[in-house]
Amino acid sequence: MNPRLIAAAMLLLPLWTASAATPAPVQDLGGSMVASDSERIARLERIIKAKQQGEFEMQQRLDALQQEVLDLRGIAEQQNYQINQMLQRQRQLYEEISKLGTQPHAEAAVSAPTAQSASASLSETDSYQRAVDLVLKERRYDDAIPAFKAFISQYPNSGFADNANYWLGQLLYNKGDYTQAKLAFENVVNNFKTSGKRADSLVKLGLIAEKSHDKATAATHYRQVVKEYANSAAASIAKQQLAAIKP
Repeated sequence: MNPRLIAAAMLLLPLWTASAATPAPVQDLGGSMVASDSERIARLERIIKAKQQGEFEMQQRLDALQQEVLDLRGIAEQQNYQINQMLQRQRQLYEEISKLGTQPHAEAAVSAPTAQSASASLSETDSYQRAVDLVLKERRYDDAIPAFKAFISQYPNSGFADNANYWLGQLLYNKGDYTQAKLAFENVVNNFKTSGKRADSLVKLGLIAEKSHDKATAATHYRQVVKEYANSAAASIAKQQLAAIKP
């Protein structure tokens, strides 16, 4: 063998041995890959959790907004109901005034007579008009109560009797005399089936029952309004009251 080749081989042998003794960094690369996957999974979990939390908060805000809309709608319906009531009273008043025609009205004396004596000296229409004027024009609510009572007693079958009973019930209700107010509203409900004040009287009976902590009776009155006067403003109020008294 060539002595030069033998010498070169002897010189290179230590280098080959050292190279063979150094292992390839397979484990280090593998460990880095595992660590990278774990980090990606953890990051994805954080993203998903943040998204779920955001969706939960968004749903809470939507629920709150929905409740606000419902509350505003209820307020609007109550206001519409009150406006409709005012418009209806005005229409009735105009109709009643037109029926009076050119009939002369009694001028109020300097010393005003009692409601009973005034009603007794007036015609049916004038007697009713006098009681209404005590409410709408003179704001003498306490005097209007006996005036309506006198009219109802003297003209129980009048075409104004249902309105007179409703007026009386409302005045007594405003004073907190719920027992007498209930009698007046019941008179409308039971004796004037076609009256435009019947639905409103049923609502008032429901409110009086609520004030007496009789939720069952109140619910009965409200359901009757919803059933018999489904598209009325009174039915809207009845539905709201029903929702409010549910346990």
